[in-house]
Parts: sequence; structure tokens; C-alpha cells
Amino acid sequence: MGSIMVLEKMALVGDALSHVALPGLGLGILFNFNPFLGAFAFLFASAVIIWHLGRVTKLSFETVVGALFTLALAIGILIVPKPELLEALFGDITKVALLDTVIAVVVSFAAILLTKAIYKKIVVGMISEDLAVSTGINVGRINLLYLLLVSVVVAIGIRITGTLLVGFLVIVPAAAARNVSSDLLRYSTLSAMFGAISSASGVLFSSYLTLPPGPLVVFSGITIFFATVLIKWKRK
Repeated sequence: MGSIMVLEKMALVGDALSHVALPGLGLGILFNFNPFLGAFAFLFASAVIIWHLGRVTKLSFETVVGALFTLALAIGILIVPKPELLEALFGDITKVALLDTVIAVVVSFAAILLTKAIYKKIVVGMISEDLAVSTGINVGRINLLYLLLVSVVVAIGIRITGTLLVGFLVIVPAAAARNVSSDLLRYSTLSAMFGAISSASGVLFSSYLTLPPGPLVVFSGITIFFATVLIKWKRK
């Protein structure tokens, strides 16, 4: 999913979408229901609004997301109680229950299958929207489904890295993969692999060093990114 974002120059969309979840988290905390149900709801609603505004105004996704993200961030800061704000911003994997884990695995697997099903259609639409339409691809519907899938992934990632850092999971692994990829299959595969390695190693280091997992996930991913930069530089 991140590999498509980087190709479409939408890297900041994933980061901005994560902040849109903050009001949903705040409502969950205030009304004593699972905050991440609120995050899912806000992210899904925001994805639909972004898609619709993009079609009506013809503005780029990044422009529309930027407007909504600042509004959501302002609302979230106002309604999220201060003790819980830090957890919402930076995540806390130690509070992830077994049920949350099972749901995350199932939803992630479904997102992977759906992304694989629409990947080629998105790439065709990215190359030429007219070509996509002529081959029977409903570009608007595909873009909406893609935004909804991004929302799902962002909502899941918030639990580990928080709203401030979850954008990393859809940006940096894909950017690293692009440095060492010569075709789309290798690019998308390496994006997923680098994301998995970054997350797993960050959580393991967190357990060993007794530090918050979010920043360590980011450090692991950035290390991979700079390693690929070095590989690319040596090839030249």
C-alpha cells in the first residue's frame, strides 16, 4: 500500500490520515468504549469525505487531507484528556489485548488480499486515467477502496506507534524498497518486507531496552532506508 503512495507522490497522505483518527480516539476515551473503534470510524468517514471532495473540487488528495488533518488534530487535542493524549500520540503496544491482536491480523490479511486485487488497476490509473477508463476500470471506485484500505492500515498501526509516527509505516519502507527495486513486483514485495522487519525489530528492541516501541520501530526503518541509499549510491 505504501509503495503505491510513494509512486503517486502521496507519501504525506498516510501520515496526515493518522492524525484524523485523534478525535475518534478521544471520543472512545470520553465515553468509555474502545478508542480504536472511534479511530476506525473517523478514518473511514474521512476517507469517504476526502474522496468526494477530491472529485468535486479536483484538488489533489494531499491538499484535501491537509485541510481535514489540521481540523481533526485541533479537535483531538481539545477533547482527548491529557493523561491519555501521550498514549494516543505515541502508542503503547503493552496494552494490546489478545482480541485486538486477532482482529488486527484478520483485518490486515483482508487488506493485503484486497490491495493485491486492485494493485494493477491502481497502477494503470496512475499511468493514464483515460487508459484505465477505456479498459473498463472504475477509477473513482478503485481510489475510494484504496483510501479505505489505507485508513484500515493506519488505524491498526496507531496502537503500536501512535498517531504521530504511524505515517512512517506506509512511507519509509516503500521509499527504501524503491531505492533497490527495478520492477513493480520486487518493489511491492520489498516494501512489505521492510515494513515487517522494521516493526518486528522495533518491538523486540523495545522489550529488550524497556523503551517505547514507536520510536524504535522508526529507528529500525530509517536504518534500513539509509542502507538502501548506500546500496543505490554504490551502484552508481
